[in-house]
Amino acid sequence: MGFPVGYTEVFLPKLFLNALSFLGILRGLIASLFNFLGLSDFLEPDPVFLDPPHRSPDCPPVSALLIRELLPVDRFEDGADPPGSCAVCLYEFEAGEEIRRLRNCRHVFHRNCLDLWMDCDQMTCPLCRTQFVPDGMEEEFNQRLWAASGVAVNSGEGDFYCEYSSV
Repeated sequence: MGFPVGYTEVFLPKLFLNALSFLGILRGLIASLFNFLGLSDFLEPDPVFLDPPHRSPDCPPVSALLIRELLPVDRFEDGADPPGSCAVCLYEFEAGEEIRRLRNCRHVFHRNCLDLWMDCDQMTCPLCRTQFVPDGMEEEFNQRLWAASGVAVNSGEGDFYCEYSSV
């Protein structure tokens, strides 16, 4: 069984869409008129969708700096185990290039590729999403991250509270 030919609910959405289109055109004409007369200050500005903030390469997040200390930089050798290409940039590894081998998942990437990934506040492997911080070192990493954030932890009477230091 199908819809009847004269079904009224099909007509209402078309009418609604046409009314919205008309209002959009009317809004554009009024905005053009106000701009022409120099009265654009009276109009509400169009919404601006901002891109997420991008960090400069000179100032990576603290977590990225700490992870870089935990992940050693090696030199790629032709007879080594790693796959033929970096999964981030898709270029093949060449002898003598600096690489980083992740400790948890054993994936290998160019050092620069992985560093750029970490600069975007990513803390997991680009391939398998395993944490960068090696197993068993999470507590040490968290303590170092806490210390680097400029927040000091003081204990008093068995309670822990935070005191912001002036850095």
